[in-house]
Amino acid sequence: MLETTIIFLIGLFVGSFLNVLADRLPREESVIKGRSHCEKCKRIIKWNDLIPLLSFLMLKGKCRYCYTRISFYYPIVEVVTGALFALVVIFVSQESIMHEALSIRYVWELFYYLFIVSSLIVIFFADLKHGIIPDKIIFPAVITSFLYQIFNAQYSIPSYLFSAIGACLFFLFLYLVTKGRGMGFGDVKFAFLMGLILGFPNIVVGLYVAFLTGAVAGCILIIWKKKKIFGTSIPFGPFLALGTLVAIFYGKILMQSVFYLVSL
Repeated sequence: MLETTIIFLIGLFVGSFLNVLADRLPREESVIKGRSHCEKCKRIIKWNDLIPLLSFLMLKGKCRYCYTRISFYYPIVEVVTGALFALVVIFVSQESIMHEALSIRYVWELFYYLFIVSSLIVIFFADLKHGIIPDKIIFPAVITSFLYQIFNAQYSIPSYLFSAIGACLFFLFLYLVTKGRGMGFGDVKFAFLMGLILGFPNIVVGLYVAFLTGAVAGCILIIWKKKKIFGTSIPFGPFLALGTLVAIFYGKILMQSVFYLVSL
């Protein structure tokens, strides 16, 4: 419980940095240079106004200088990151116990999944806000996942490679058929990453959840006549990221449930 609480607090601070990545990478701005500032009045935000979640609550969701409302995206990303970091600790701890893993494997898996979850969070909100899946997130995540699978699951690496290539080709087909209107090329690259992370059969779970939630959200937005919020098309990256997260943490349980129902 103590470890989970600590990792949740760490996740809040990491989430603050992920906000920077999700905002600046799609705009091709430096994530190192330049201090955080108010989008409205351009005043530099002081360090005591950058404390994750706490500063938002203390300022009542408004800029200290011009009183412009601060987007709820920022505290949401911080809380979501903290919660997912805590979930990663629980997930990796259970996996390590099941495989009677050494502590070195626990640390390796913990850092890997924390990195992947962080990447998925940036992809989710960058695509949601700007309609772009940054290559600077996709490519490092692909390399990291490939190396992880080589060292951690070398005997089943074909499963992950075939899943990555198969998902990528499927999305490339959709991209070509719709001429980029129904599916962006960023989604094609993300599909390859999904396959490397999930392997088979978890990739099936991830894609199923993505298409299901995407369809439901699309129907709701059309009914409420809110589709114009996203322009001409609804970004699919957030649903792919959501599907990947569900498949990572609950893919085995969902597949076992399906097999059980089929066997009845």
